[in-house]
Amino acid sequence: MDWNFISQYTPMYIEAAKLTLWIGVLGILSAIVIGLLCSIVQYYKIPILSQIVSVYIELSRNTPLLVQLFFLYFGFPKIGIVLSAEVCGVVGLAFLGGSYMAEGFRSGLESVETIQFESAESLGMNQLQVMRYVVIPQALAVSVPALVANVIFLLKETSVFSAIALADLMYVAKDLIGLYYMTTESLFMLVLAYLIILLPISLLAVYLERRLRYAGFGN
Repeated sequence: MDWNFISQYTPMYIEAAKLTLWIGVLGILSAIVIGLLCSIVQYYKIPILSQIVSVYIELSRNTPLLVQLFFLYFGFPKIGIVLSAEVCGVVGLAFLGGSYMAEGFRSGLESVETIQFESAESLGMNQLQVMRYVVIPQALAVSVPALVANVIFLLKETSVFSAIALADLMYVAKDLIGLYYMTTESLFMLVLAYLIILLPISLLAVYLERRLRYAGFGN
């Protein structure tokens, strides 16, 4: 293990990690919004929209992120829509993640008992208030394990961004291996970088789940 090489190129991994996190956070936040909206549409079985959401979920979950990125980056310019690699990364991650988040939220919504709706409506709440103050807080508590698992999954999926010339962690590792043939050192820094990013999220998920259990949600 050449520690001088590791020390010399660590700054490159730090910059790549920043880009990976930035695109990952934007994509995941967008995926959460998309997933929540889709799950509500499916939960209430809104005509037409429910069918559209079902098609979207099946299409998104059954096509690889790499194919989706190629379609955005190389396919869209053929019809006059040119997106930067960063935008393609965010859109691709949101498109893929939205379907997974939708399934996670849907399981949480379905776990809320019918009596909760009836009790809230008996207090004079309308459907919007019931969803905002009663249903969504409980559904989110139940959905935490699935949502965090999806966040980790999506962050790991950012490793394919290098295919569209984004200078993410995988791109830097492959670049260094190609230039200097320092495979062990480059991959060691790659694994370490992803571990530093993902391990705190896993620990935070365990903490949040325990806190929610103690608070009485998700039982």
